[in-house]
Amino acid sequence: MPLIPEEPQIHESAQGPRATAATGRPASTPRPVPGPRSAATPRPGRPVPGPRPAPPAPRPAPVAGPAPANAPTPANTPENRSDQRSAPQLQLIPAPVVGALDAAEEALDMLLESGRAPGEILVLTTGEPHPWTTHELSFGEASYWAQQEAGDDVFFAPAAAVERAASRPVVIVAVNGGDDEATAKALPSAMARAGALLIVCGDQQRVTTLLGAGAGV
Repeated sequence: MPLIPEEPQIHESAQGPRATAATGRPASTPRPVPGPRSAATPRPGRPVPGPRPAPPAPRPAPVAGPAPANAPTPANTPENRSDQRSAPQLQLIPAPVVGALDAAEEALDMLLESGRAPGEILVLTTGEPHPWTTHELSFGEASYWAQQEAGDDVFFAPAAAVERAASRPVVIVAVNGGDDEATAKALPSAMARAGALLIVCGDQQRVTTLLGAGAGV
């Protein structure tokens, strides 16, 4: 009589993980892993900061070797002065005295149309002040000069007050009058306040003479 092998008994402890949770307890779902925190909501009018660029890969340290006999010592190495800036570009727009202010306003319009921000431009007048200056000064000097500190619009000022004017990337000077001595002193100060471009509107021969005279003041 053949022997029938007994079926192996599978104990509960040998079974794999249960497919369902215990009775009465719902299966728990995995919680999502939190990602990077988003940047705080910027204030109105401020741009949203973009992602920071990845830091550059570290360079391998150079292998120190014997220094040449004529190598300069650190004390003799010239300094890297990053605060030194080149002189601003000078542009002369020929115009008569009576038309110097109009030429300055045309130059201003061209700068704004080319993309220059209004707060980057300073306009000086050597003769009669710009009508905007006269209007704003009627409210008091404090509010007038406060607009320069705000720096969000074109600022017009008399050349006689150039020492009080703040530096801006572009300075326009309308030589629409004034005596030669005062104008010769104002032009170098205007150039010192121009970060990139100085535009002078006036009689070409007179402006050239005054610029040369102002350099020796």
